[in-house]
Amino acid sequence: MEEEGADPNITAKTIGTDAGLQKKHQVMLDRLSNRHQTRLDNSLARRSDSTNSSESTSSFLSRFSHSKQSIESLLADSRLIAQSEPSRLKSHFTDISSSISDLEKLVAESSYFLPSYEVRSSLKTVSDLKQNLDTLNSELTPKRKFSFKNKATAKKEHPKEPEPVKPDTVSISNFKIPDSPGFRNKSNETLVKKFKGTQVGEFTLSDLDSCEVRLTGCCNAVFMNKLKNCKVYLGPVTGSILIEDVEGCIFVLASHQIRIHLAKRCDFYLRVRSRPIIEDSNAVRFAPYCLDCEGIEIDLEKAGLSEETGNWENVDDFKWLRAVQSPNWCVLPETERVRKVHVADFES
Repeated sequence: MEEEGADPNITAKTIGTDAGLQKKHQVMLDRLSNRHQTRLDNSLARRSDSTNSSESTSSFLSRFSHSKQSIESLLADSRLIAQSEPSRLKSHFTDISSSISDLEKLVAESSYFLPSYEVRSSLKTVSDLKQNLDTLNSELTPKRKFSFKNKATAKKEHPKEPEPVKPDTVSISNFKIPDSPGFRNKSNETLVKKFKGTQVGEFTLSDLDSCEVRLTGCCNAVFMNKLKNCKVYLGPVTGSILIEDVEGCIFVLASHQIRIHLAKRCDFYLRVRSRPIIEDSNAVRFAPYCLDCEGIEIDLEKAGLSEETGNWENVDDFKWLRAVQSPNWCVLPETERVRKVHVADFES
């Protein structure tokens, strides 16, 4: 029985309103729950990434420390070997040089996940080990004595003294330009080369002045030395690009690793898997890769460079160990950048 005086319409409306409010309230709770879960998932993902990065850094530091101690032990044995087994000294130094080179390679391969400070600190350690090896090599390796000889004496053959051993290193301040295919000793020319498949492993650009270089397709490594006022446009490089002694140039490059030594007043448009490395360089500027030619996307994908990593602006200056920004490089202002180097530019 209905309560006397109650309005049936008002009661229905009240019940309907309460149901609507409950539904809205439930939707709001669900939304808050989903948002909380999303935040929780993101937090766990960040924690996982941080843990993985921390574990990778920890593993590197352990391997690096073990190798460093082994090399230091070999260096400490050098004087004893020089006294007791001098004939072994050359091979002993060669072994140390190889170990230092392996250690430097470990740093290069790990640089993409290591903090910048750890990269700089590790390479400083490698540099100190090289210096110690050079010092011991100069001190302990027998030197050829100078003397005046008459003709009869000069004809007499003497055993050759062992040559001083130089560290076999991929350091950007010591690398040697290989005798590979390339463009050399040119000025005021347009130099065009298209790589097909794995036709070329290494390619060299050396002693070029006021040239424009256009290399498309993929190759394994590129070496550049003594370039002045040049423009260099490269398709993807599956290994390393090593650059030394360049001035007033523009480079458009894509590679897994890029090392730059003795560069002045140059602009670099890069796509690179690891952080670019500069040394003894100044007034160099960086921007993202901007090459647009036929088949470039396919070539980038084959080379493992299809994704933009953002490392073009994560530059390590090995001669600047302070925590503040190095004054030797900067990001190229957008208003001064070349937007695209188009396919038409590469017609030979």
